[in-house]
Amino acid sequence: MSETQSKEKVSHLRYVSVFSVSKMDCSSEERMIRLALDNIDAQIILETDLSARKIKVFHGDNTEHIEKSLEALGLGAKREKTDRVSDDNLSLAFASEQEKNEKESGVLKVLLLINAVMFGLEFVVGWWAQSTGLLADSLDMFSDAAVYGVSLYAVGHSVKKKLKAAHLSGWLQVILALLTLGEVLRRFLLGSEPVSGLMMAFGGIALIANTYCLVLITKSRDSGAHMKASWIFSANDVIANAGVILAGFLVYLTGSFYPDLIIGVLIGLVVLNGARRILKLKS
Repeated sequence: MSETQSKEKVSHLRYVSVFSVSKMDCSSEERMIRLALDNIDAQIILETDLSARKIKVFHGDNTEHIEKSLEALGLGAKREKTDRVSDDNLSLAFASEQEKNEKESGVLKVLLLINAVMFGLEFVVGWWAQSTGLLADSLDMFSDAAVYGVSLYAVGHSVKKKLKAAHLSGWLQVILALLTLGEVLRRFLLGSEPVSGLMMAFGGIALIANTYCLVLITKSRDSGAHMKASWIFSANDVIANAGVILAGFLVYLTGSFYPDLIIGVLIGLVVLNGARRILKLKS
């Protein structure tokens, strides 16, 4: 969608209302407000000032509906004023919203690329090294790449669509976790000879990649359910990578394949827990 087309979509925003919200202390209350207003009109532009506990809403001819919806949240919202919005002010608000969306998109594209590359690398090496830990981690990378793609779609969309995107990514995590646990069971029954050196080396590479991803997304994790879900995935990945390195070291010390199977199970459980947290997200 071009910038001109996007501006046409918000051309109906002819009013700006300022509300004081006495109980808006953190980003969770801000997300509640966004979700409440999204139920009214997905095309509003919302600016928040947490320190002053004020919000500015650019909207159409539905002031009373917006006011009642905010009051119903029980956050002490009171309308201070409503004015006609000038084209210049609307352009500034639109530019700010676009800048935020572009920043989110940029972060997610980098995360998507890193995880897609690491999936291919870890899957090939994990299969060759007969390591369920690396295979589990590679499937986790694949799931994350899909998740970041879903989150990328959600950028700039309504809160409801962002929440649906987050929940879709959570179900993807469930499926991948179950496949991982199935692979662990298969190798437990058939046996394997994991190569400890490759496990530690590629577990270390994945750890560096995912630590970078976590740092990259931390600043944007409160931008919506889709970004919160992406942050949860990245945090889980760092834990899983550290586990693969530890398992490789234990395989080297003991000569047994059990540490590799155990870390495969643990990664599967970590992924399932991450999926549970994401599916519980409400806004």
